Amino acid sequence: MRAVCLTLPTNRECAATIAAIGAEAAYAARRFGVRVHLLILDSADPATYRRHAEAVAALPAAGSAAGSGAGEVVVHHLDEAAQRAFLRDVIERSGAAGPDGPLGDKLLDLMLPDAVSYGACTNRAFLLAGALGCASVHRRDSDSAYQLLDGEPVFPIEHELATLGLKAADVAAAVTEVTLDPVHADKPVALVGGSFIGELSVDIGEIRELDPDAYHQVVALWAPTGASEQERRELVADSFTGGGTDPFRHDRAVLDLPDIWRIDMCNVALDHEVYDRVPLPPATATIGSDYFLLHLVRDATLPGVVHNRHIVNYYTPERRTGAGFTAYQLRYAKFLLSMLYLYPVYSEMEAARGALLDEAHHIRADVIADSARRSAATDRAENHRRLDALDHCYRQLGGKYAEFADHLAPQRARLLDEAQADIEDFALLIDAWGPLMRASKATPADRLPR
Repeated sequence: MRAVCLTLPTNRECAATIAAIGAEAAYAARRFGVRVHLLILDSADPATYRRHAEAVAALPAAGSAAGSGAGEVVVHHLDEAAQRAFLRDVIERSGAAGPDGPLGDKLLDLMLPDAVSYGACTNRAFLLAGALGCASVHRRDSDSAYQLLDGEPVFPIEHELATLGLKAADVAAAVTEVTLDPVHADKPVALVGGSFIGELSVDIGEIRELDPDAYHQVVALWAPTGASEQERRELVADSFTGGGTDPFRHDRAVLDLPDIWRIDMCNVALDHEVYDRVPLPPATATIGSDYFLLHLVRDATLPGVVHNRHIVNYYTPERRTGAGFTAYQLRYAKFLLSMLYLYPVYSEMEAARGALLDEAHHIRADVIADSARRSAATDRAENHRRLDALDHCYRQLGGKYAEFADHLAPQRARLLDEAQADIEDFALLIDAWGPLMRASKATPADRLPR
């Protein structure tokens, strides 16, 4: 039976989301006859973890959720202690840490840091999916929900399981439109994704309401060095808006090299042939650090399917006041700084295109690691400019934004250093990733996560 991993990383209360994703897992098992490993990676506090455990216990019993028995659902609800034990075992068996040991501690920190990391939580899902024998990873987020059509939830996994991993030439009947160049027809579908409707994916909509000009300036800061004003305007118009506001009415799914501007990480599935070879950047407290593989799939000329079964995005209240506001705005600032190092890698991938693949259409991880290492030497002048501009905009906005500028100012040197260290850590993790994935796939049955 084909096994797939439907994963929900979380560090906040989301019992309702657990119930909803459990229903999607049951739908997938019933509809496609697959074994769905529903993997909940829980970094929440103990009280919230217990509420999540209750939500998990309320899901249909493993094996029965598929209804007719055509497939099954197996639920894994892992706290950080269980995740750490699994990772430590994999790192030790992989040999990636070498004979000394400090590198092993470093790898463990990159995989399970003491801070929010959008890339690291998904990397953990990749390794666990390997251990569970899954052919793909399907990611959802805790601050999102499913649309309804005639009272029934609209599940993205419908398109994901119908096309992912199949040869592009064989999925024409499963999509509504094919715009893929026939030269790519023999390659596998590596990515399937949709976007979201509702609020902006990055919680800066309040800035747009307060001062549209300041919003333009704040968003345009993530444009590449040397971008024209027209390019900046286009980037601002497209950024963080997802699938707009129109609700789902009927399916649309396009097979092509994927338009990654129309895909969000709360609504994405990746074939194992992608994440088996390259992980996500493990940067902490950095919005957008989990989008790297979307760029890689597109630039490597691997086919994808983009659909319109958009997730509903909403915000949790803690992002807008007090410590939660400060933490979120810091993640946005670090996102801007990360671009200094990611853009050179993106540019090299775009230039290389099909050369990123070997003869079997597998991504050449060494090429990506080398590019990331070179990028670490990029001059920091642009990041100094970004921080200056961000400080200016936030002080213009006043109130809590000016207070955040005061909070940010003394941290500048540290943040600049962290941004460079993050790309260096990414290169290190890519080097270790192959052995880690092989060790994960060879996990003995008695050590598999429960």
